[in-house]
Amino acid sequence: MDFQPTHLPIEDEYPKLVRDGIPEIIKEKQGAYPPQRTLNDDNEFLDYLLKKMVEESVELQNSVTIGNLEEELADVFEVIDAILKLKRKTKDDIAVIQKEKRKKRGGFEKRILMLGRK
Repeated sequence: MDFQPTHLPIEDEYPKLVRDGIPEIIKEKQGAYPPQRTLNDDNEFLDYLLKKMVEESVELQNSVTIGNLEEELADVFEVIDAILKLKRKTKDDIAVIQKEKRKKRGGFEKRILMLGRK
């Protein structure tokens, strides 16, 4: 599968966290590595992971129009996996919380759209 950029303005905001293979792909295409540094501080890494989640969420929001829903969902999952690894959590840890919240507040099965607050 070839990556299809969404061409959204958020993709061009720098500095930004990129997948490990992106600098090599850019070097192959442009002949030089892009300016880069490694995030060694866990707090800074988390900050950039959270910014990446916003970027991927915007791309996901636009994916139905572009036709790459599965690709953008995979990107969201990749960011989630990185956050879980950084925070030493598992998907099972989060699933327990998810199930508890669903039990207390419900899920999205009924597709309720709230129009405001009184």
